[in-house]
Amino acid sequence: MSAVSSRLPVFPWDKLEPYKATAQAHPDGIVDLSVGTPVDPVPERIQRALTGAANSPGYPTVWGTAELRDALTGWVERRLGARGVSHRNVLPVVGSKELVAWLPTQLGLGPGDRVGYPLLAYPTYEVGARLCGAEPVPYEDPTELDPAGLKLLWLNSPSNPTGRVLPPEELTRIVAWAREHGVLLFSDECYLELGWEAEPVSVLHPDVCGGTYEGLVAVHSLSKRSNLAGYRAAFLAGDAAVLGELLKIRKHGGMMVPAPVQAATAVALGDDTHVREQRERYAARRTALRAALEAHGFRVDHSEASLYLWSTRDEPCWETVAHLAELGILVAPGDFYGPAGGRHVRVALTATDERIDAAVKRLG
Repeated sequence: MSAVSSRLPVFPWDKLEPYKATAQAHPDGIVDLSVGTPVDPVPERIQRALTGAANSPGYPTVWGTAELRDALTGWVERRLGARGVSHRNVLPVVGSKELVAWLPTQLGLGPGDRVGYPLLAYPTYEVGARLCGAEPVPYEDPTELDPAGLKLLWLNSPSNPTGRVLPPEELTRIVAWAREHGVLLFSDECYLELGWEAEPVSVLHPDVCGGTYEGLVAVHSLSKRSNLAGYRAAFLAGDAAVLGELLKIRKHGGMMVPAPVQAATAVALGDDTHVREQRERYAARRTALRAALEAHGFRVDHSEASLYLWSTRDEPCWETVAHLAELGILVAPGDFYGPAGGRHVRVALTATDERIDAAVKRLG
């Protein structure tokens, strides 16, 4: 056990605890904008689907019910513009973080293999590589990587933490490069439905993939779009051969989405109304918070999508964290996402309207 844990970086969030204590001491309480965890209610229709399937005494299947797979294929075609999606092109997973962390292991990667991921990125891409003993390789432009030994390439658009969106022509170029060099490409698209100043596009769109899913898998989550972080509801879509292999492995590992969550997921993917309503909440919070940050002397970079404002005062990120903690506002330091984030902080939109209003007043 210790040998495996020694491969991993120090869990970053523990470093934030002293600043959290400072923010909590504010007379009006903390405004926690550090972790992007949903705070709004789970839509009633989804709750009813969950409780309606509560009498599920038997084991669920790893591949999910036919109803769930119908919902997955239908959403992928309707929302992503993909074509000809069958049940073999989808696979439910127990939250996207589990998938990201264990994917290299499930693909059979190990020492001598390399895993590419963005220079500014969700830390679990690196963790997944290290868990299996592969080499993590951050990049600015993936097509400039040496493809030798590169077995897995992660894209993330819209980006966590920066909110940057890769345009379709950039995605098309990267997909072509990955296929030319035989590199398996996984695209983390968990924030795709939260575009503000850009319209995110999936790698499964025919204009990007050329109508074939060979070598491509997209990762999607219901955590942010449907407030289902507590349900651990996510799924994969793409190359049937890759998903078929993962299905076999995950059957042996018992990686089953609970039956009530499967039922709730199917309902959530069939209902676009609650997604629009949640977008409107986040849009209002984003507008208010961005204006307050900029008036306070911040510059907001990228952030054209996702649930974060990638913000800087052109100083070391921990100085910014300390400054905001004195105002009772907790944010994530940019270096959590790689050394290139050392002068930025990530400000999440995931707080109640009341807490966002409090942050706006304090920044003013």
